[in-house]
Amino acid sequence: MGIAGGAAGAAQAKNSPAGAAIDAALAEAVARKDVPGVVALVINRSRMLYQGAFGVADVSTGRALTPDALFRIASMTKPITSVAAMQLVEQGRFGLEDPVEKYLPEFASLKVFESFDPTTGAYRLRPAARPPTVRHILTHTSGLGYPFTSAILRDFKPRDGESYPFGGPLLFDPGERWHYGTSTDVVGKLVETLSGQKLEDYFREHIFAPLKMADTFYNVPQDKASRLVPGQQRAGERMDGAIVLQSPQPGLTIADPVGGGGLASTADDYGRFMRMLLNGGELEGARLLKAETVTLMGENAIGAVSVPALKSALPRSADFTFIADGRDKWGLGFLITSDQVSGKRSAGSLSWGGINNTYFWIDPRRGIAGVILMHYLPFADAKALAVYDAFERAAYQLARQ
Repeated sequence: MGIAGGAAGAAQAKNSPAGAAIDAALAEAVARKDVPGVVALVINRSRMLYQGAFGVADVSTGRALTPDALFRIASMTKPITSVAAMQLVEQGRFGLEDPVEKYLPEFASLKVFESFDPTTGAYRLRPAARPPTVRHILTHTSGLGYPFTSAILRDFKPRDGESYPFGGPLLFDPGERWHYGTSTDVVGKLVETLSGQKLEDYFREHIFAPLKMADTFYNVPQDKASRLVPGQQRAGERMDGAIVLQSPQPGLTIADPVGGGGLASTADDYGRFMRMLLNGGELEGARLLKAETVTLMGENAIGAVSVPALKSALPRSADFTFIADGRDKWGLGFLITSDQVSGKRSAGSLSWGGINNTYFWIDPRRGIAGVILMHYLPFADAKALAVYDAFERAAYQLARQ
């Protein structure tokens, strides 16, 4: 087990009725073929409370899924990038209200869509009303989107000679709305620019090594490749069939890592990252952030703006139905749950996920966190979300023991 003292605690939890309930929920989901495999972990501030692995890592071979399996955690990279940025903020390298163009000149003179005709692709652009700030890119209020979260960006084809940083013109003026997109890629570029290090090197030195996260990387070492879960997806044009292998498979290396995604990791390693945050920026003597910085990251950073549930523009993701539409908030790197749901996380909990149906939540009020790793598209698949829900409810039963 990757968490010191965790093995005995996890074994004890598994022998408890609540631990057995988590086992049953996950095993039954695999038996029903709702998901091919799942690894799940529950922690508190001091130790691992539960870990389990069920089903197969590879639907084509039936290779069993193990607790140390490596998953491509995709956008679960974003909180790690945000922690890196806040380390540099603590050092006074930049401020939250600084314009991004102060450090990245390509962010000067950004354009915003004034109109877009989905039939012809014709568009008009205008200058942005204000420059995006570091706060805007940490909170997805910059105006940047993804093609899978915006039909405009999905269909946008720039005219000859035009180019736009980080995926296209802005969808709206910075600060006006929340929209999920490439903002954290910009955060990663800021980290590289101001630290003078590539992201993987910075993460290794300032986050992974201090936290003993030995199984987290952009570029998976060859000697660990056998533990990597392959890319999988639901078959069919609309990704609504049986789960099959993707073709071609993603490679082990990423030529140009970005802050918004790309890491591979294990449940153990991500559990250590979550425990650091639960403990106010410190884990087992290694301090990554000041406690007040961690508190700031978990507070509403978007004011009166709210996080909306988004319609997906591509089959690789279902709609963002897991968000409390118009009520949830965003901190400096995390979704903030606004509503307390009976049997689940507290209001004020932090969470996000990755496109392969990997998810985590951190509940500072209750001192508990959980991570659940599946590995297939589409994101926010209804059956994956149902497994996540059952796991979380059982985790809070465990925490009450």
